[in-house]
Amino acid sequence: MTTQLQGRKIAVLATDGVEQVELTEPIKAVTEAGAEVVLVSLETGTIQAYENDVEPKDSFDVDAVVGDVDAADFDGLILPGGTTNPDALRMDEGAVAFAKAFVDAGKPVGVICHGPWTLVTADVVRGRTITSWPSLRTDLENAGATWVDQEVVVDGSIVSSRNPDDIPAFCAAVVEQFAGATARTSA
Repeated sequence: MTTQLQGRKIAVLATDGVEQVELTEPIKAVTEAGAEVVLVSLETGTIQAYENDVEPKDSFDVDAVVGDVDAADFDGLILPGGTTNPDALRMDEGAVAFAKAFVDAGKPVGVICHGPWTLVTADVVRGRTITSWPSLRTDLENAGATWVDQEVVVDGSIVSSRNPDDIPAFCAAVVEQFAGATARTSA
């Protein structure tokens, strides 16, 4: 374990249908770098993760409900993919507002696969260069982003990647971005 993210508090916003590896590997990376991770979701209880959107995998305990947390209490945000997860998040006003608050504050956001759907709904991708699962290209371009097919893209405070194959590069870039950001002043 390193101390690169010691004292940092990272929110992971996810719900049922999250792609398990896109949830667990970024959490592992930031935790191993010393961060505290809070799994934020739409409701209390557990969320069901999947592999390839169809095969149920593990369930994960929710630490906080999105309506009960404030982006100001966190140093960064991770938005994992899967198709069902971000589709549900973008339909929830509280989840969209939570993600938007990070971008508006210039706090780092790591987003992978279908995760950018939440950022599209939050209207925070305009003028940015982002990558994602290829089927989001039109959505991102229609929302004013420049879409590129690259393993990892860092544009301002947003780190994006395409799919589970990109996870090693994504996790490294997320940790670097979170470490380089100004930490919140209150614990």
